[in-house]
Amino acid sequence: MSGITKQPKQIQCPEARHMIKNKGGLLLDVRSHDEFQRGSIPGAVNLPLQKIHENHVYLDKKRPIIVCCVSGNRSAQARCTLNLLGFNNVHDLGSIRKYLTC
Repeated sequence: MSGITKQPKQIQCPEARHMIKNKGGLLLDVRSHDEFQRGSIPGAVNLPLQKIHENHVYLDKKRPIIVCCVSGNRSAQARCTLNLLGFNNVHDLGSIRKYLTC
């Protein structure tokens, strides 16, 4: 096995809420602007997946970032992209529904 450590695929809602409330975590919604405008989690910041490369400089690498989307596909991609860009404290919540129902 190579030296790569597997990260959990997704975190659960209580952990995400704890990071946001107690550790200054940022809830980053990576859906499109139109999807975000139709409904979002209060306090979430919208940064569509396709715009992460050009706008990641506005994110704080020291702050926990919790990414979310509709199904978990784009949030998983966003976590990987942010990791490649040097963000080490990124967590994938997956679907925004998980956050709204806990």
